[in-house]
Amino acid sequence: MTTATTAPTNRLTPGPRALAGGGLNSVRRNPLLVVLALMVLVFQLTTGSFLDPGNLRGIAIDAATLAIVAVPLALLVISGYLDLSVGSTLAVGGLVAGWLAGQQHQSPVVAVLGALAVGAAVGAVNGILCCYLGLSAFIVTLGMLTAVRGLAQQLFPLPLSSFGSGFAWLGGSRIAGIDAPVLIAALVLVAGALFLALTPAGRHVFAIGVNREAAHLSGINIRRTPFALFVATGVAAALAGAVKASVLDSVVAGTSGAGFELTVLTAVLLGGVALTGGSGSVFGVLLGVLFLGCLQNGLTLLSVPTFWQQMAQGTALVAGAALAYFGPRLTR
Repeated sequence: MTTATTAPTNRLTPGPRALAGGGLNSVRRNPLLVVLALMVLVFQLTTGSFLDPGNLRGIAIDAATLAIVAVPLALLVISGYLDLSVGSTLAVGGLVAGWLAGQQHQSPVVAVLGALAVGAAVGAVNGILCCYLGLSAFIVTLGMLTAVRGLAQQLFPLPLSSFGSGFAWLGGSRIAGIDAPVLIAALVLVAGALFLALTPAGRHVFAIGVNREAAHLSGINIRRTPFALFVATGVAAALAGAVKASVLDSVVAGTSGAGFELTVLTAVLLGGVALTGGSGSVFGVLLGVLFLGCLQNGLTLLSVPTFWQQMAQGTALVAGAALAYFGPRLTR
């Protein structure tokens, strides 16, 4: 009787060696975790204020808009596609939301819904051209990056500002002690993780990214799921634009979201998402977002010139590509 009750417990309870092995495997699967910890340590030792609560809150708010877009973009990349138009979509989303709230005196809900509709339209155009007509996602979304930016500058030639206290709630309020942008980003991260882990469509994303033809032969609709991800990415970019416009209480068509597409792609690649599709995780994307947020904040605290910060981000992009290539080999 005693043997029958204790043996299963011993099998289910990992010993110190098993725990050490599991921790080592976690590090091997997420090498960025070690790099992030070392970077935080260096910034704290050199600045003395990096881990201050106020500074950490600022990092979280700045990284929130990046996380909102990085999650659906990562799912799109896992499925074998790409969206380079998110920077311009973010700008036009912020402009539409700010225009509706400030110039047309619409409620914040209407302003945000208007921005989401525009983002969905941009994503739908990308999805139709890439998924149903078979055009190159790189060329299509690169063209949309320029076209949407030009349209935004034509429609909103002057900077917009003073959107009102109601719209400011989106970027400046706190819910249960958590800043609204951070809470929105957390919801997007959880939704993305649950989608990948628990839904058939999440498994289809990986299957389509690994081998599109094999996925088609197995009965998976290889157009519908990536199309939905294009729309989700456009909606997320527009939502991020509305949040950013609310935080800053201003938006400029020519500069808002400029270069954002490379920043969010860097976060996705740093998170271990393979640019060729088929592999990646939301937890890895979270690490990539935190890495870029801490890097930019730490360099700013050290008063590093902007061009050096841009070089650091470019180096991080190369490092992300290297991690995407060598990461799977480290886990073998």
